[in-house]
Amino acid sequence: MTADATADSPVVLINIFKCDARRQEELIEHLAALAQVQRALPGFVSGTLHRGLNGRVVANHAVWSSATDWKIMTRHPQVVAAMEPILALATFEPHLYEPGEVVEA
Repeated sequence: MTADATADSPVVLINIFKCDARRQEELIEHLAALAQVQRALPGFVSGTLHRGLNGRVVANHAVWSSATDWKIMTRHPQVVAAMEPILALATFEPHLYEPGEVVEA
């Protein structure tokens, strides 16, 4: 976080999941179920899942009210349970970002 950002500032999660192309749809289904669990938790703002055109990746773009809320979510028992089938299908690399510039047409 930069000097201007605080632990209570909104954060953007960008998480890239890598899977076997034959399992991408199954992965999307599990990630959608996870998102339904997350949306009921404090701090969740929004989430979007993106299918990679190559069939081997899924990107998750989510906004959380703060890094603290996101960290608490990762330890929630329902989230841990929902992650089990995802861990069996994919590897992933989550990163938190500060919200940036929005460019629209």
